[in-house]
Amino acid sequence: MEYMILIHSDESYAMPEPGEQGFDEAMAAWMVFNQKLIDGGHWIAGANLEPTTTATTIHKVPGGAPTLTDGPYAETKEQLGGFYLVKAADLDEALALASSLPLPAASIEVRPVKVRPDAA
Repeated sequence: MEYMILIHSDESYAMPEPGEQGFDEAMAAWMVFNQKLIDGGHWIAGANLEPTTTATTIHKVPGGAPTLTDGPYAETKEQLGGFYLVKAADLDEALALASSLPLPAASIEVRPVKVRPDAA
């Protein structure tokens, strides 16, 4: 089964940029995590996202024209910062993978990917 792991964190705690002190150490933890997913046959896809200042939200209402708004939909402290799409035997395994993300603080949402009837 496939699971989406959505990583929500506070953007004010930014990771160091390439060349800055601490960048190599921070990236090393992520590379170890990524390799764990690959070696375990769990990896499908993953990426970090640009900050919410680059987001555009499309609002649609029945019978109305779509409207565009700069920024994310929700005004919250934690923002969607990245994701992983993984293969896991069950929810328990997906939760174990998500729990081992190298983050000191975050909210991590894990959801099964809906299986299309024609894809089974």
